[in-house]
Amino acid sequence: MWTALGAQTVSGGLFNQLVRAYGEPQRHYHTLQHLRECLAHWEAASPLARRPEEVELALWFHDAVYEPTRNDNEARSAEWARSSVVAAGCPPELAQRIASLVLATASHEAPGDDPDAQLLLDIDLAILGASAARFAEYERQIRSEYPHVPEADFRARRARILAGFLARPRIFATTPFHDALEARARENIGRSLAALQA
Repeated sequence: MWTALGAQTVSGGLFNQLVRAYGEPQRHYHTLQHLRECLAHWEAASPLARRPEEVELALWFHDAVYEPTRNDNEARSAEWARSSVVAAGCPPELAQRIASLVLATASHEAPGDDPDAQLLLDIDLAILGASAARFAEYERQIRSEYPHVPEADFRARRARILAGFLARPRIFATTPFHDALEARARENIGRSLAALQA
């Protein structure tokens, strides 16, 4: 991947730094499990990418910084990605494109003219269309990341987020993800909203 990106040199410790970051104790969903699931989807979906190596590297960095009490995790993850790509000797414009892909995960809304961002976000959101059992586990994992938020507040905020996805004409932008996961994602979200609002 780095060779295809034109890297001149890559920090030998970067992989270990990323693995350590995804293993931090405050994480319950945004962990190596989530990264592995994203990379598994990527393995199947990579032919859809216009610049595959950029999307793959963005996946590695998309939750590299995750602190549930902060609201700048995506920006800090994007900056880590950008600085790492520049340090590897890649062109600044490539580093900025990868950082922009990571930043897109903040809103989970990709520009209509950026198929790589759409693919990245579909992979990140694939958990919404997981099996009922995996989705239930995901819901528990998300709650565990916010022990500092009172139950009533968490329910209200979580319901707002999920309702936002449900209100979209399409949750998944790419045709393969839409066809495979859209219906089940809407079932999962509907079931979750009913429980949150009960």
